[in-house]
Amino acid sequence: MLAVTLGFLVAFALIFMQVPIATALGLVGFGGVVLLNGWTPALSMAATITRDSTLVYTLIVLPLFVLMGNLVAGAGISGDLFRAAQALIGRRRGGVAMATVAACGAFGAICGSSVATAATMGKVAIPEMRRLGYGDRLASAAVAAGGTLGILIPPSVIMVVYGVATQTHIGKLFAAGIVPGLIAVIGYMLAVRWTVWRDPSQAPVDAERVRMDGGALLRTLWPVAAIFGIVMGGIYGGFFTSVEASGIGAAAALVFALTRHNLSLAQIGEIFADSARTSAMMFAIILGAALFGEFVNITGVHQGLLAMVQGSGLSPFGIILAMIAVYLVLGCVLESLSMILLTVPIFFPIVTALGFDPVWFGILIVVVVEIGLITPPIGVNLFVIRSVTPDMPMGAIVRGVVPFIVADLTRVLLIAGVPALSLWLPNLLFKSAAG
Repeated sequence: MLAVTLGFLVAFALIFMQVPIATALGLVGFGGVVLLNGWTPALSMAATITRDSTLVYTLIVLPLFVLMGNLVAGAGISGDLFRAAQALIGRRRGGVAMATVAACGAFGAICGSSVATAATMGKVAIPEMRRLGYGDRLASAAVAAGGTLGILIPPSVIMVVYGVATQTHIGKLFAAGIVPGLIAVIGYMLAVRWTVWRDPSQAPVDAERVRMDGGALLRTLWPVAAIFGIVMGGIYGGFFTSVEASGIGAAAALVFALTRHNLSLAQIGEIFADSARTSAMMFAIILGAALFGEFVNITGVHQGLLAMVQGSGLSPFGIILAMIAVYLVLGCVLESLSMILLTVPIFFPIVTALGFDPVWFGILIVVVVEIGLITPPIGVNLFVIRSVTPDMPMGAIVRGVVPFIVADLTRVLLIAGVPALSLWLPNLLFKSAAG
């Protein structure tokens, strides 16, 4: 236990010193194995981990889903979604902020990245809300919180990473995220209503009404529906696997991007390059976390923690609540991918030993990680919004997300206490597929 504790402290210290997360985790993991077992086993472990953690067939989905999200973002679909949502629900007080949340959910369904969703929607929605008289607190919070839906509503890059790390069925994880995602949208809309009720100055009485007839709405929404339907329908219809779905989804997004006249071939080439850079960064973090995880495994801390948990007198649900508390604390200082890769090797064996469903636990982790994305001081989405609107005070952004964090905490307890909210749809879909 002492070795693991020291390892975590050193890793956190390096991260706070602005050492890249992948480098910090890799150095601590490799150095820990050297101290415990010597140089030769450590070098052998590093070579094996490098091969096993990167040459994984399932990880093909990561660069392909990243590419799919970047292509639809570059094609300008975020603006179309925002205008469609504004036409549907933007008429009431706070309606444009609600429309922003809905548009973020729809964009997240074909993006898979929280940061990309927040950045893309922020460039579209925040200037429009400011023009209509919305306060900075509500405008920024709606985008920052709505952006978190990118890692919950499938396809989700974080779910893929969790599925690969724990050997959990990715298709079931995707299905399990749909109902919690819809609950999140409703919760965020209620947070908007609460904000407007508490401070009417944050939203105008009458916003401009965007009008769209049925044909315009159909032309706006069909790309999202088509890409989402192809990817998710193909998986649950048994036409192709999750890996194949990522390739087909990326190809569909490329076709859509090429048919849009606002994207040149040079811009599409830059999208490919940016997707490659993002994917390389993610693979580096996965490799670093794998080295650190192997160090944790060698210490045998899992068995010690499991014995401690079993002898603690806590109920299984109490243990889950304790894990949630750990994630909430870590979310204040770590980004989502690192948090999952650091903790899953320790928590997952305990969760399965206690008899919990790994699909349900995966969704619970993603929902808790979402909160970290909008929690100071290192809430990544808060800094994304700040970078999109440099003139917006960080204090306003932080104050604005408080009601949304409350909505998230309520949703965490709901999903933790009612596993059927996550498991009903995957059980239904895959039971039907099996039948």
